[in-house]
Amino acid sequence: MSDVVLVSDEGHVRTVRMNRPDVKNAVNMELAWGVLGAVEDAMNDDNVWLVCLTGSGDAFCSGLDLRGTGDYSPKTAQNTQLDDLGWVSQFLLTLRQRCEKPIVGGINGVAVGAGLSLALGTDIRLMKRSARILAGYPRIGGSPDGGMTFTLSQALGYEQAMRFLLESKTVDAEEALRLGLVGEVVDDDKWDARLAEYCQYLCSVVSPITMRLTKRTLVRATTAIDLEAQCRLELGSIRMAFASEDGKEARRAFMEKRPPVFEGR
Repeated sequence: MSDVVLVSDEGHVRTVRMNRPDVKNAVNMELAWGVLGAVEDAMNDDNVWLVCLTGSGDAFCSGLDLRGTGDYSPKTAQNTQLDDLGWVSQFLLTLRQRCEKPIVGGINGVAVGAGLSLALGTDIRLMKRSARILAGYPRIGGSPDGGMTFTLSQALGYEQAMRFLLESKTVDAEEALRLGLVGEVVDDDKWDARLAEYCQYLCSVVSPITMRLTKRTLVRATTAIDLEAQCRLELGSIRMAFASEDGKEARRAFMEKRPPVFEGR
């Protein structure tokens, strides 16, 4: 695995760390498939009971790297078979549905767009006090993807999810806690220690079998829709949004740091 994803073990906890700090861990294909591959490796390692997903530097993940994703493609047959949905849909399907081991999201900094989808796909979330989250999709002329239409509405309810997505406002850690998007806010100077402590705590009080069965049954109880079908609907919608003239104008305005001028086409 390349150094865009760092993997380390401490006891029965495997930490998967996105590592493109120079671009605030913006997602390109190499990073995306690296995260998915690391989670799949953890799924198949009996010594790993719990996964912690976080970022390097001052960001969790700032979303899609708009400079271009390059020509990287997954090399394994397994990942190639997953490619029809693309990495962004595989975030939720892998983290929430395929991986039965609990995944703790350590939101150590900004989480935007696909990065927020990735964070919301984790099972339990801790957030650094200085961190910020933002849907971001309207700013680049897109509708939500990465399973966010499911995870966000599950956490917030319908109207609050609509407001969060359409208003595209930045939410700080205390507001994220109040809304129920995260379960704990941690002071910056205690972040590293608390995130590690929490993951180790779960492994000390819950058996690996119990953790897996709890996640399996809770996911089943709270997933009343076909997640893959929902991800396909998201993909079709965001492709239409990006292809529209207003979508192109939104991205031009974003890059040029000016208000967009929409024409409804």
